[in-house]
This record gives sequence, structure tokens and C-alpha cells, in this order.
Amino acid sequence: MADSASPLKVWLEEDGALLRLRLARPKANIVDAAMIAALSAALAAHRQMPALRGVLLDHEGPHFSFGASVEEHLPGQCDAMLAGLHALILAMIEFPVPILVAVRGQCLGGGLEVVLAGSLIFVADDAKLGQPELKLGVFAPAASVLLPPRIGQAAAEDLLFSGRSIDAAESLRLGLATSVSDDPEATARAYFQHHLASKSARCLALAVQAVRAPRITEIRRRIAEVERLYLDTLMHTHDANEGLGAFVAKRTPHWEHR
Repeated sequence: MADSASPLKVWLEEDGALLRLRLARPKANIVDAAMIAALSAALAAHRQMPALRGVLLDHEGPHFSFGASVEEHLPGQCDAMLAGLHALILAMIEFPVPILVAVRGQCLGGGLEVVLAGSLIFVADDAKLGQPELKLGVFAPAASVLLPPRIGQAAAEDLLFSGRSIDAAESLRLGLATSVSDDPEATARAYFQHHLASKSARCLALAVQAVRAPRITEIRRRIAEVERLYLDTLMHTHDANEGLGAFVAKRTPHWEHR
């Protein structure tokens, strides 16, 4: 398991068949550069384990994540932040075994983008999931790519444009959540034990490759497109900088629509 100073706890269960990753900076579990680096390193370190059949990503504290670090979205830092986050998301999507995610409480912004890169999402009754970026004058690049295939174009546009959060019941109805329970970690572990643990790790990895290969190619292309739109266009607008600055200063933004 990772040391206490790490933003992430990492360990193996089920005789090395299940990799456990736990966000460990409650209550916010901000997806900042340190968290992104820890998650990326853990996935890279365990990618070649021959007996691995699943990953379970969960969290300490009442909330999965309040989102990415807004300070790291500011000009001068957002290039590195987006590059790191998008590399992590692609590493998750390209990981050779299913990534199961257990979510309690708030799961917002960059936190939900990380969740969307997983395979199956198990949520608690109190879960609230949302992409509130537009309220800050920016948009959610990775979610713009990952959300429509999961829940359909119209539902994705609703969440991305409104910035509203949905509860557990709506997330299940939309097909975002696999299940709703009072203990999503236990439900995810049960799924692994019942459906993945008995499988051949090699055959499972090939099944993952078979179902994801065309999607990975498209996601790589689209992530690159939206990243350039964010950095080359959005971050040169008045309102994006105003919204981010207002959030950091804890004041109401003044939009000039430019």
C-alpha cells in the first residue's frame, strides 16, 4: 500500500488478480497534478501483471471527487494539467482489464471524467454526478468525448450545457451507472468475484482489446481535438479567464460574452 503522504493508496487483492486504487485525500479528493501522477504511475506499474483480471477504483471520505484543481486550469498551468489528465484517461481506456469504479457522494468535473474512463460505474444512493465546468466559463474536454457514447447525445448535451448534477437514480436510468447500492465498493467487488475472477486473464485482455480497439482510435483523435479547442480558443476568451478568476477569488463572474 502507498505511504500516508501519497494521494493514492495502491494494493493487490485476490492473489494478485484485483488491483485496488483508492483516492486518499478526503474530503475533496481533488484531481490535481499529484493525484493524476499517482494514478498514472499505479496503472503503468501493474499493466503487465499476467494474472490481473480487474481494477477497482474507489475513494476515502464521503465524496469521490469535487473535480480537478481550478488553480491548475489557469493560464500558464492548464496546458500541463490537460496533458496529464488526458494521458491518464487514455491509459485507463487502454488498460488491458476492466476498471470498476465505486462512487459515493459528489463526483464532479475532472473527477467524473476519470470515472467515465472506467469500464463499469457502481454508485451509492447518495451519489451526485455532474460536469459543472460551463458555470466557470469553460467546458469539460474529456467528458465531451466520453459522455455521449455512454448515455446518448441528447442526455450528454443536457449535462454538459446545464452543468447540473444527477442523482443515483437518474444515473442508473441514463445508463451511466451499472448499479445503485448502499455499498458500491462491496457491489463492485462482488461483480469482480462473480464475473471476472474465474476468467483467463489472457483471454479477458484480448476481449477488452477486441471490444475497445475502434473506440480507442476515435477517442484519441477526439481528445486531441477538444484539447486544442480548449487551449487555443477557449483559454483566449475573456469569459473563460473571468470565470476561472472569479471562482478562485470567490466572487460572481461578470460575463462579457466574448
